[in-house]
Amino acid sequence: MELQFRRVALVGKHHESVTGAVVQSVRDVAVAIGQFLQSQGCEVALETRTAEVGGLRGEFPAWTVQEIGERADLCVVAGGDGTMLGVCRQLARYGTPLIGVNQGRLGFITDIPLDQYRNALPAMLRGAYEEDPRSMMHARVLRRAECVFEAQAMNDVVVDRGSASGMVELRVEVDGHLVANHRADGIIVATPTGSTAYALSAGGPLLHPLVPAWVLAPIAPHTLSNRPIVLADRAEVAIEVVAGRDASASFDMQLLTALRHGDRIVVRRAQERVRFLHAKGWNYFDTLRNKLHWNEGGF
Repeated sequence: MELQFRRVALVGKHHESVTGAVVQSVRDVAVAIGQFLQSQGCEVALETRTAEVGGLRGEFPAWTVQEIGERADLCVVAGGDGTMLGVCRQLARYGTPLIGVNQGRLGFITDIPLDQYRNALPAMLRGAYEEDPRSMMHARVLRRAECVFEAQAMNDVVVDRGSASGMVELRVEVDGHLVANHRADGIIVATPTGSTAYALSAGGPLLHPLVPAWVLAPIAPHTLSNRPIVLADRAEVAIEVVAGRDASASFDMQLLTALRHGDRIVVRRAQERVRFLHAKGWNYFDTLRNKLHWNEGGF
């Protein structure tokens, strides 16, 4: 079969502290996968930070993330879900498809085990794959009606008490209608992708990726009847900081500290969607069963 993806960019795991072990791991994995892709007939480029961390400037061409979006037919991300989150937010605007090779721990969105990429990639490069589109959020922090911060999020937007020991009070509105004033450790607004992350720990439900919805989940609420709610993702969610010290907001791994009373975090569905590719036969429920260890033990 003819190659569907000829120009392939490769991103490695590099968001952690750069130690000798991390450098060696990034280098070894990038070289192995890069050379394998070349053996399949692909033109391979490394993302610039991956090339720098691994000391691989001369091994492959180095492209910025913007250049990957403009030039690459496909991006292979070798790392954990955190690595993938950082890349996919930037590439969504270009429509670049992504394949995740799991070098992390859980691997909900980097689902090909590191020791299996040689088996999985050849057929995928030739068009045998399952496409898995995922929605994202666009969030703004408004202070006296002025936007002081904005970001995309693929997993979740979280407003919480930061390092303070007390609760925060947060006024939550959906499409301009008051939901409640929550006294809690914080509030999570999660996409279906993020429903298996922090929102799950806060007692939220799992959402199938094709469901056009968000989870609104309070974190350790003072009133126990404040339960997670599933919202249509066409809604606009606004969270206002009413009381509490040292409140902060995070957008996946992007953190804004020192929120002030009266600050409003406004969350809408992003126009862009992320394109994940999985090996033929991939199924979301298989991922849940494997990653959450369902059907283990017992009878």
